Amino acid sequence: MQLQLLVLAPLLFTLFVPLLYRRVKAIHVGWFVLLVPVLLFVSFLRLLPQVANGERVLQDLSWIPSLGVNFTTYLDGLSILFALIITGIGSLVVLYSIYYLNRSEQLGHFYIYLLLFMTAMLGVVLSDNMIVLYTFWELTSLSSFLLIGFWYQRDKSRFGAQKSLLLTVFGGLAMLAGIVLLYTITGTFSIREILGQKDMVAESALFLPSMLLILLGAFSKSAQFPFHIWLPDAMEAPTPVSAYLHSATMVKAGIYLIARFLPLYAVHDWWFPIVSGIGLLTLIWGSFLAVKQTDLKGILAYSTVSQLGLIIILLGFSTPLAVTAAVFHLFNHAAFKGSLFMMAGIVDHETGTRDIRRLGGLFSFMPITATVGFIATFAMAGIPPFNGFLSKEMFFAASVEYAGTLNWGFLLPALAVLGSIFTFVYSMMLFFKVFRGELQLEQLEQKPHDPPKGMLISPLILVVIILTIGLFPNLISAPILAPAVEAITLIPQEPVEIEHFHGFNWPLAMTLIVIAVGTLIYLSYRKWLHIYNHLPEFLTWNGWYDRSLRGLDRITTSLTRIQMTGSLRNYLAIIFIFIFVLSGGLLLTTDSFAFSTSDLAPVGWYEVLLALGVIAAAITVPFLTSRIAMVLTTGAIGYIVVLFFVDFRAPDLALTQLVVETISMVLFLLAFVHLPRVPKEKGSKSLKLRNLLISSSVGLLVMLIAISAHSTRLFTPISEYFIKHSYDLAGGHNIVNVILVDFRGFDTMLEILVLSIAGLGIYSMIKLRNRKEDDV
Repeated sequence: MQLQLLVLAPLLFTLFVPLLYRRVKAIHVGWFVLLVPVLLFVSFLRLLPQVANGERVLQDLSWIPSLGVNFTTYLDGLSILFALIITGIGSLVVLYSIYYLNRSEQLGHFYIYLLLFMTAMLGVVLSDNMIVLYTFWELTSLSSFLLIGFWYQRDKSRFGAQKSLLLTVFGGLAMLAGIVLLYTITGTFSIREILGQKDMVAESALFLPSMLLILLGAFSKSAQFPFHIWLPDAMEAPTPVSAYLHSATMVKAGIYLIARFLPLYAVHDWWFPIVSGIGLLTLIWGSFLAVKQTDLKGILAYSTVSQLGLIIILLGFSTPLAVTAAVFHLFNHAAFKGSLFMMAGIVDHETGTRDIRRLGGLFSFMPITATVGFIATFAMAGIPPFNGFLSKEMFFAASVEYAGTLNWGFLLPALAVLGSIFTFVYSMMLFFKVFRGELQLEQLEQKPHDPPKGMLISPLILVVIILTIGLFPNLISAPILAPAVEAITLIPQEPVEIEHFHGFNWPLAMTLIVIAVGTLIYLSYRKWLHIYNHLPEFLTWNGWYDRSLRGLDRITTSLTRIQMTGSLRNYLAIIFIFIFVLSGGLLLTTDSFAFSTSDLAPVGWYEVLLALGVIAAAITVPFLTSRIAMVLTTGAIGYIVVLFFVDFRAPDLALTQLVVETISMVLFLLAFVHLPRVPKEKGSKSLKLRNLLISSSVGLLVMLIAISAHSTRLFTPISEYFIKHSYDLAGGHNIVNVILVDFRGFDTMLEILVLSIAGLGIYSMIKLRNRKEDDV
């Protein structure tokens, strides 16, 4: 099957969502949408054996071949892993949303945004061309903005959507600059071809700048320090959105980018300190801040930040064991974090609150939900026999292994343990503060109970995966983990034999330390929780972000007040002065003025008369006080230009100018009574002198530019191409028509589109004004 079709299938289905939402009232529109990710998941699942056997699927679709930009899709172990997560978790999220979201919501909008995001993520992980990848990358930012701000009537939703868009688009622009640098080095946008030239890239002076820019884009998308601040605010999105974007897909796009470019950049000495350093900082800081939270989704947001940091630490190590652990934990994280978000949504849905200070003792009322929460939280904490324990053990083993290559290597396992201790603490909080302890029915908006069975299907499927992989991890070792690791490292990999017990070694000791110390900290957390009160707000990154936005708002407001004076004369003066200084300065500094008469035709007496007529009419207009005289004199200028076109043997242009001028004159005369009266000129002589100076300078500058453009020939004029090919390429003898319709067809179409939009805008304003007048 064509991979491009699989990528674009969700986008194409969005065309039918509004029709289904409006016309089919008996069936929830989500059931129709569910077919898309399910069919995609099955399609990718059928390709899994092929990829697991070492085959790669490469398909090319021509798009802009002249610029080296084609929609090339590439399916290997890494991309199919992400594709399965995107479509698999996507299927469960859509199923969950059918029961979670009320039918009174704007479900048509919701599912369009969700499918748009699914297309964007599939495009990111399957694109081989970096420009196409960047296009889908920014589409993830746009679609996530729409999803996070779905409840746009809430201030926090709008704020969270804006924050995520600003920070991720900033990183995306940095990544685009890195892509341009890689193209400058290699001359190709193909990721496969760039990786094939990694030795040449490593020798380039642009190697380090390109690496830093690519990493900046990845860190911002995956909410790494200091860009982590957008993820907690994004929790204002509906819970299905949080379960999809912020546990399984969007935040892992940055991890995909780092993994994909790992063989290119990991050879540099700065790769480990930058990637693993940022990952360690994010792991520790995210887990530390998660303990402070009282909102269920707030805890999960910071836990996501910390878990992503753990995966990025492993990619920074870039050893086969570390990469295997990263891929394994990425898979496990999608399972337990997706189920945790759904659990949090169920608690909120059935109790009316996500505040853990008001929750407690829910196990008796919500036993199935509590079971889901127990398995998922203990998996995240790294407790056996759940899948999170296995990947956490591999993380500890990889940190011990890599520590042996460093002078201060003992710090690496110690910091890994520190971050994992706080991970254990917030995991215990998630379960015990919600499902154990004292029940506070008076604090809840409604009596708690397990949700409808349909809402439990998705999280139950995920906890079954947690248990299955926890007990039988080698089920995915050969078909999924090994091909993904091979795709990242570009080194053939044998399937890793994952075992629960490796004997008494450092990883086991580190796990026991985490459990023991984490338990003590959790049991005594009320005694040390006050330390969060001593963190100064002005030093936080959220504080810096807020102050930056306020400062930017003050600056733009001040500039607007200076510029927007309400005077059209001032506006034109600013525009003309800017044009004169910029263009005139460039003309002088580059010595670009040229005056050549070698290819000019002789000027006849009638042409001189026509030019004098235009000049005389143009000079006359400013001195007229009659509106009708102004209209007629302005029209006279246009009609004289018609005579110029006739003289230059351009009948098409003459006819066009004649029609346009006539229509303009008629419209002026039809609206004559509504035209403003010409005010008596007011102002000092200095003001008039200034206006005369500005207008004369701009007029002179335009004349000089026109003369220089005609007198300078840096290359063959495009007109010769049009004359030569107007008939054989476009099938027309009339060159002007051919240029407008064929050679500049898109330009003409967009001009028509702009005029159509302007017309609709004017029509809407007139209708709105008439409606207001009718109301009065």
